[in-house]
Amino acid sequence: MVREAAQRRLGHDGPVVFPIALGCMGMSGSYGPYDEAESIATLHAALDAGVNLLDTGDFYGHGHNELLIRRALEGRRERPMISVKFGALRAPDGSWLGFDARPAAVKNFCAYSLRRLGVETIDIYRPARLDPNVPIEDTIGAIADLVRAGYVRYIGLSEVGVETIRRAHRVHPICDLQIEYSLVSRGPERAIFPVLRELGIGVTAYGVLSRGLLSGSTPRPGRDMRAQLPRFSGENFEQNRRLVDELVRVARHKNVTPTQLAIAWALAKGPDIVPVIGARRRAQLNESLGALAVSLTPDELAALEEAVPAHAVKGARYGEQQMQHLDSEH
Repeated sequence: MVREAAQRRLGHDGPVVFPIALGCMGMSGSYGPYDEAESIATLHAALDAGVNLLDTGDFYGHGHNELLIRRALEGRRERPMISVKFGALRAPDGSWLGFDARPAAVKNFCAYSLRRLGVETIDIYRPARLDPNVPIEDTIGAIADLVRAGYVRYIGLSEVGVETIRRAHRVHPICDLQIEYSLVSRGPERAIFPVLRELGIGVTAYGVLSRGLLSGSTPRPGRDMRAQLPRFSGENFEQNRRLVDELVRVARHKNVTPTQLAIAWALAKGPDIVPVIGARRRAQLNESLGALAVSLTPDELAALEEAVPAHAVKGARYGEQQMQHLDSEH
């Protein structure tokens, strides 16, 4: 039990949350076969430990993830906050069909998420990406309508850049930006984080373990999406494993696991940052929560960043086509 961990606020006026959130995407097949009973047990263990923010997307497993969360929360006295991403369009075979953030689509997606989750209000609602065909003002305006109607509490963003953040925040206060951030993915530090701190917007950082790269994980046979990612492919993967060896060395000196060290690094980078941990099993969750007991001095942070420099990682975090669609990279 780690319920005594110091809480963090998402933005100036956003919700107060446990310092680590639980990302549920992997519980619906993105990383290959999953065990639904173990997923629900992991969700329960997270809630018992004090985790009070679950992150999902309405397109994870074609709605399976939201239904899984609903089943896990049935009969629970305390309901955690739920963050939902929307907008991705997928065919029955899982192939990518594009993105839709038109106002009518926003409200349609929300209606289905409310039903699948079995809730009256979604705590944080966010477009998963920027729709290049729809002004961000229109998308955020539609979510603001849902806030006024009581269907949504807070508005978030995901993987967008500085100009989009400013434009969205002028329409309605944004509580947090969800973006990939890790020892080897530090791009947001250059321009995005300063603007977030200027505007009082928090960060929910996903990919803190670079999809398992920093924990020594390898893509599983079958439908593990990581097998298609540049950092896990061919020579890139072999070179990146040598980089991870340095993380292992530093972690061993600190008497913690590489996973705990990577999460502790993210926690130490600012009180406005909440790592979203994609644990699918209770053992993974317990290891990740152990990061809350790891303290890093400024000198230790600097030494870790020197040992595992972001510029040394080989390969982009997504494939070329997806990288082109990331507003945060522009």
